[in-house]
Amino acid sequence: MALLMRVLWPQMSQSETCGGAEQILGVNILQSRKYHNSNKLHSTKESPQPIEEKVGAFTKIIEAMGFTGPLKYSKWKIKIAALRMYTSCVEKTDFEEFFLRCQMPDTFNSWFLITLLHVWMCLVRMKQEGRSGKYMCRIIVHFMWEDVEQRGRVMGVNSYILKKNMILMTNNFYAAILGYDEGILSDDHGLAAALWRTFFNQKCEDPRQLELLVEYVRKQMQYLDSMDGEDLLLTGEVRWRPLVEKNPQSILTPRAPTYNDEGL
Repeated sequence: MALLMRVLWPQMSQSETCGGAEQILGVNILQSRKYHNSNKLHSTKESPQPIEEKVGAFTKIIEAMGFTGPLKYSKWKIKIAALRMYTSCVEKTDFEEFFLRCQMPDTFNSWFLITLLHVWMCLVRMKQEGRSGKYMCRIIVHFMWEDVEQRGRVMGVNSYILKKNMILMTNNFYAAILGYDEGILSDDHGLAAALWRTFFNQKCEDPRQLELLVEYVRKQMQYLDSMDGEDLLLTGEVRWRPLVEKNPQSILTPRAPTYNDEGL
């Protein structure tokens, strides 16, 4: 399934602003072009922690061999929900607002950094839904890389260069996930440090932008925690809160998603 194929892969350039994170993922391809239409919050440590599911010896054996054991819902239902959740990360995020508020250049790598942040927040939330949620995380990441690769092919990027940059991006992706995981489990200073290293590539000198992003991640995680896990597993529908709002502490009750008996 093709995702958002209208994007062009821009050339990476150094920036003097806080958006100088273009180089973090090692992508250095083609021209630039548009391609997309501090109140204290609860920390993740205060959120409900996932309960480990009890599984039998046979399930443990087949999962140790790399296979997927029995899940709460069928794999195809979870895959559809995973695709919807990833699509929410790239279609329901206000990229223009991030470019403006964080002084980021309108490039592919800036797009990826913003997308990566939202994908990571989805992964953190879905890991709370046991084995089915963890399986969904794998599928979300799969769709993300499939999307990135398709964007490169649409641009006519040389297959060797594309493969080389995909390897660099993959390595940096998992390093970013590890850093964000450590940051979200820490206080606001720890989260700010993780965002400064990864999202801003150590180039942000305006503390107000870091404060804004820390606040955004905290309120977003609080909002995701308020969503029903069963609905997320069946629909994958996520609505992101605005980057800037008057009262980030006010968590509105998410609207219940609609789906039929087949999870569609």
